[in-house]
Amino acid sequence: MTVGYGDFRYELDDSWPTLPEGWSLGSVPDLAIDSRDRVFVFCRHKHPVVAFEAETGKFITSWGENEFTEPHGIFIDADDYVWVTDRQEHVVTKHTQHGEKLLELGRRGWAMMTVTPYGTTLDPPFNMPAGVATAQDGSIFAADGYGNRQVHRFSPEGELEVSWGTSGLEPGQFALVHNIGIDTQGRVLICDREANRIQLFDRDGNFMTMFEDVHRPGDVYCSPDQYVYVAEQGSAMGKGPLPCGISIFHESGELVCRFRGPETGLRMPHGIWCDSKGNIFVAELGEGGNRARKFVKV
Repeated sequence: MTVGYGDFRYELDDSWPTLPEGWSLGSVPDLAIDSRDRVFVFCRHKHPVVAFEAETGKFITSWGENEFTEPHGIFIDADDYVWVTDRQEHVVTKHTQHGEKLLELGRRGWAMMTVTPYGTTLDPPFNMPAGVATAQDGSIFAADGYGNRQVHRFSPEGELEVSWGTSGLEPGQFALVHNIGIDTQGRVLICDREANRIQLFDRDGNFMTMFEDVHRPGDVYCSPDQYVYVAEQGSAMGKGPLPCGISIFHESGELVCRFRGPETGLRMPHGIWCDSKGNIFVAELGEGGNRARKFVKV
């Protein structure tokens, strides 16, 4: 099966990945890829972080057993450190490739209400954080998330520097702050999933523009060659008027490729990343999904 068009055509690799005998990934909210094309899949199951070779799907390692309550977002930075969000523990954590925890942001086990409807800051983050990403200078940006409607910027050492966002549908407001990405211009891209848009901000939280032609965007991957890959969850549980799929934009906002609908074989894409060859990897949730998939660029 071939999907996409133009310079962005892909074939689904049904053989990827290869799990150890007797293993299951369970529910798969997100994945990320390091500089050596190793895919780290974040799972809500016995083995929360499972790594595979991007090319072959061969199992490499796993870690995080009994460490996470509800895995949600994962991000790998330029130095190959692994960042994750635990939605129910209300924390963002930084790890080595082998799982050693180096930094924890948030108050574990406590939901903190960071903002009133009028923008008044109450407490430090988080309340059900959804995603995390780092900028070139090491700044940490967190999407906070399900309980709050804010984005937070931290210093590389983890000190809170800037917070922005209130609940609403105006530019700069959020219906739901889902996952997050940072493009080559340093702009912060926020998946405002329930408002069917991706909002773009500068590093200080000033609204710049938005991509509105998306179906419940769950995640973005910002590539080094200035493209933005969007995982579109579509209507809840795949039932309704908005088909799920993948859209690819240039950073300028131009749509360069899109494939949606049941003919793609996708089921509620929730996370997305690309390897060094331009292959797309997707984390799926929901009925008929709960898997990690590879679309090979052709």
